[in-house]
Amino acid sequence: MEDFHRRLAIQKNFDIICRTTMVADRQACFYFIDGFVKDDIIEKLMEFFYSVTPEDLPKDSQSLSRDAMPYVEVELLSDREEIEKNILSGVMCLFIDGFDKCFAIDCRTYPMRSVQEPEKDKVLRGSKDGFVETVVFNTALIRRRIRDNRLVMEMQQAGSASKTDIVLCYMEDRVDQKFLEEIRARIQNLKVEALTMNQESLVECLYRGKWYNPFPKVKYSERPDTAAASILEGKIAILVDNSPAAIILPVSIFDIMEEADDFYFPPITGTYLRFTRFFIAILTLVLTPAWILLMQNPQWIPAAFDFIKVEGDVNIPLIYQLLILEIGIDGLKLAAINTPNMLTTPLSVIAAIVMGEFAVKSGWFNSETMLYMAFVAVANYTQASYELGYALKFMRVLLLILTAVFDWYGFLAGIFLALLAIGCNRTVSGKSYLYPLIPFNGKQFARRIFRKRISFHE
Repeated sequence: MEDFHRRLAIQKNFDIICRTTMVADRQACFYFIDGFVKDDIIEKLMEFFYSVTPEDLPKDSQSLSRDAMPYVEVELLSDREEIEKNILSGVMCLFIDGFDKCFAIDCRTYPMRSVQEPEKDKVLRGSKDGFVETVVFNTALIRRRIRDNRLVMEMQQAGSASKTDIVLCYMEDRVDQKFLEEIRARIQNLKVEALTMNQESLVECLYRGKWYNPFPKVKYSERPDTAAASILEGKIAILVDNSPAAIILPVSIFDIMEEADDFYFPPITGTYLRFTRFFIAILTLVLTPAWILLMQNPQWIPAAFDFIKVEGDVNIPLIYQLLILEIGIDGLKLAAINTPNMLTTPLSVIAAIVMGEFAVKSGWFNSETMLYMAFVAVANYTQASYELGYALKFMRVLLLILTAVFDWYGFLAGIFLALLAIGCNRTVSGKSYLYPLIPFNGKQFARRIFRKRISFHE
């Protein structure tokens, strides 16, 4: 007991509790962290141990934990490092004089918010629950949807200091076993002190690829139904404790662009939504660069489209206006994130109307550039993936600069570089990022493009 007093610094840590008592005629000691255990369960356990007589007390640890302990989740531990890790994880550990093992009683509970619909991954129709920061509740949300004995929830840990819980969720008969073994080995071989940024830290440790390719290698989702559907497709969902999102891998660009709303509506509506999302993604990439190209070559503009030409004086070159607005829009996003909720709406109105109107009247910007950048800013939110939205933004900025400097040669070169960045990207498993387009699989490609009816087994 003195050793654990020293290891856990009981005299310094006010929240690590050491409660000594008597069990039958033997001295006993409870170690637990205040705030991590359920008080009512502790009271019941204490009541039981006070009532045990020396004649009723089993003589060995196995018999006491299996036959006499009035609780379900009890584990016998003997390794000091393992006992210390359990105590710091919130498990209550009981030492009884004369017994050679520690009784780890898992009656912990974590502070958590309610299981509610995620702010980002909202749907018009469908379930309204979402992942939370407690990994046990997240696994339960997936188990609720997949009641199959082939579903595996495999626990791993990473971080020498944080000892962060990581759960690999997969279907035993559908997952790529070679890829699963590779991911498992990467997690077990992580040499980090802590996963400071939760899932992002884990992804950066798992995939040390080319940092300059902005297109995402994994898909994040805060929706249990999305994670469950991906698991049934043979993918791996990784849940990290303290993170309200699942990491889904391996994924192609078609997987990343899919949304839950595609499947909560009839096939024709889901297909329309999917086509609209693909079209708008392409439009956000090429709209402003194509407009700059036409402004540099006005003779290419048909008479019917003369209205796209800039009216009024251009005090600042159009390319500089667009680049300033690209940065300005991100500045407004950051401001909105840090603005108190009660002030978000009025300040958004001020930023959109007052700043926009006076920016045009003052001569800094032309109304046409404001219009096209406003469309691009709003259209970026058609993508559920932040990472994909910023990848398209980086490609658009590169395309703008190349078009402004090299005219139509630069425009074609920018399109080529964007396609090259997508085509040369690889999934975490090393497969094509454009599958099922490259290599081509007609049946799977049609499934990614068109929302098909659910197939029923006869």
